[in-house]
Amino acid sequence: MKLGIVGLPNVGKSTLFNSLTKAGAESANYPFCTIDPNIGVVPVPDTRLKLLADLYASRKITPAVIEFVDIAGLVKGASKGEGLGNQFLSNIREVDAIIHVVRCFEDGNVIHVDGSVDPLRDIETINLELIFSDIEILERRIAKNAKAAMNNKDLAKEVDLLRRIKAFLEDGKLARKMEITDEDELAFIHSLNLLTWKPVIFAANVGEDDLADDAAGNTYVQRVREFAKENDSEVFVICAQIEQEIAELDDDEKAMFLEDLGLSESGLDKLIAASYRILGLLSYLTAGETETRAWTIQAGTKAPQAAGKIHSDFERGFIRAEVVYYQDLLDCKSYTAAKEKGLVRLEGKDYIVKDGDVILFRFNV
Repeated sequence: MKLGIVGLPNVGKSTLFNSLTKAGAESANYPFCTIDPNIGVVPVPDTRLKLLADLYASRKITPAVIEFVDIAGLVKGASKGEGLGNQFLSNIREVDAIIHVVRCFEDGNVIHVDGSVDPLRDIETINLELIFSDIEILERRIAKNAKAAMNNKDLAKEVDLLRRIKAFLEDGKLARKMEITDEDELAFIHSLNLLTWKPVIFAANVGEDDLADDAAGNTYVQRVREFAKENDSEVFVICAQIEQEIAELDDDEKAMFLEDLGLSESGLDKLIAASYRILGLLSYLTAGETETRAWTIQAGTKAPQAAGKIHSDFERGFIRAEVVYYQDLLDCKSYTAAKEKGLVRLEGKDYIVKDGDVILFRFNV
């Protein structure tokens, strides 16, 4: 999973990136501090892995990972060269989803590029820049194919769709709001890597005082939540500065720190949960003496395709899957005991893998 971080300058993007990745990306109280994209890979916290690894005495634990890409802050007019321009958007065209950091706190010591805190205005500014960037992509594609499309029906259909998307964007609307039902058209749009087609998770960056009650009394956050609901997006509340402090602690200290703040989970935990929901993902597990590992797949994936995540031979030569739910396995204290109790199931090619399944694949190539 790859997530791109966007937002205005000075909203806490790089501070959030640092807290998520501990990568030490530069962060300062002035616009355009980030020029080159910051990239960091983060393991997905999963308590199930350690428990399974202890059960199997595994020599290695391999969690699922998320790659974060943090780019320079955008300002109004970036597509026309304002600020540092919008050339950095090319660095996030390959991501699965966008994390849009929105400032929802007042602090006279932290400059706001537009002079005041207004999350909906800030969201609109970023959305317009994403729209303009996508229009540039579409215009280049149309110009490249328009002439050849005169004598090619398939290409003519593509160019027609490109023009429809462009017209939609020119009305100030995001591509993902288009009503497209044709499977071929959906696949084609997906292949374009349009920024306005990608799902969005809003990170509402608040002050420390708003964390304990999930910013229930913060009117800025309420506006972001209402906007997100109308636009099929996710929202999570975070205090980027506090998250950066948490990131420096070990697991025991982190748990105590969160408890002192009245929190049950960190911002990273919230973000991962939101990412899995909006992208429709889940994790199944494999375990043994050599390694215990989490594998991330789309919800609805059948057993052979899930096996293919491990190796293409597993999918090609799939025979069956031996499946046990991880909690049943832990309760029984061994795979053999779980099998004796009838908790290990033999599943075939039509089995839809579920989150928390521990699977042993049988295959023959």
